[in-house]
Amino acid sequence: MELAIDTSTDIASIALSQKGELVAEMTWPSGQNHTVELLPNLLHMLQQAKAEIQQIDAIIVAKGPGSFNGLRVGVATAKGMAFSLGIPLVGIGTLEAEAFPHALTGLPICPLQNAGRGEVATALFQLKGGEWLKLAEEHITTVEELCQVIASKTLFCGRFSPDIAQQIERRLGKRMVMVRGTLPRAGSLTQLGWKRLKRGESDDPAALQPLYLRRPAVTIKRVK
Repeated sequence: MELAIDTSTDIASIALSQKGELVAEMTWPSGQNHTVELLPNLLHMLQQAKAEIQQIDAIIVAKGPGSFNGLRVGVATAKGMAFSLGIPLVGIGTLEAEAFPHALTGLPICPLQNAGRGEVATALFQLKGGEWLKLAEEHITTVEELCQVIASKTLFCGRFSPDIAQQIERRLGKRMVMVRGTLPRAGSLTQLGWKRLKRGESDDPAALQPLYLRRPAVTIKRVK
């Protein structure tokens, strides 16, 4: 059984799967409360699924980009469980998990995440010939720069402001297919993680780090 954890945004999600097939899932608005809510909800989900922690054979975690605090909580919890249970750990990009539910459209899929300062975090994925491909790595850019490299009809998804949606629509017109308002789902992580596990791939718990893309803003205390 696999456990998936996504605390990369203010909407947290966890799931259990059996060889990639969803068994149980919980999604809830967590805000900045990931630290106090993750483990109680995980235990509740296991209880509802009549499963034990010892039955978990692998951990799959959303590694970002996303909330600095949320990512720290999710990745640290996943690493700790993988260490203590002696099971494989797989990190999956949050943007990839956002894009994957739309794979069967066959279109290039551009997941977006507000990055502040008028910028977005994005990447590009597509299902081609039955193979799920990453066409562009995760990066931060402006809407203007992003639209300049979109040459064909592309599906945009994720959680971003109406203003960003309007900017993209204004620049791309019919080249844009927009899907907004979908919630993060750990169920997507289970499918992507199981694909890697089947290939014998996993991450070193000691080396796996959150994908922040941008350093956190740090306020330096002023010295009088």
